[in-house]
Amino acid sequence: MPININFIKSKEKEKILEELNKQFGIKRLDYTLVMSGKEKIRGFSGDLSKEDILKINELANIEVIGLYLLKEEHDLRLGFDALHILKDNISKNILELKEEQFLQWIRGFDLDLKVPQGTYVIKYKEDLLGCGKSNNEKLFNYVPKDRRIRK
Repeated sequence: MPININFIKSKEKEKILEELNKQFGIKRLDYTLVMSGKEKIRGFSGDLSKEDILKINELANIEVIGLYLLKEEHDLRLGFDALHILKDNISKNILELKEEQFLQWIRGFDLDLKVPQGTYVIKYKEDLLGCGKSNNEKLFNYVPKDRRIRK
């Protein structure tokens, strides 16, 4: 039995893009957006149409399509890999770390940073390191465990 693939309609995509622009300055998303699970949104940029994807899904179950772009929670949080493909479009809520903070962050630690509440793109020098959420007192680390340094 084919798995239900939920394409995000253009009205909903516009709302997501408005929020991405407000949060991160992202003005364009050249992807077909697909809802994956309850909160995750994936982006597909291939040559297949939605109809082609649905036909293929009837023949062979497609569990996942596209790259994990973002998660809808209280606000939007960009996925780790999405940061790199959207790097040139991100212009807001970028938090640059000092070396000592960077060394803690890449090991998965939260940081004691007093920054306004919200979601931030974390940067060190020219590298984007993931997203973090602030509660005004602490910056919580959302870097996936398999992307952290262990020592």
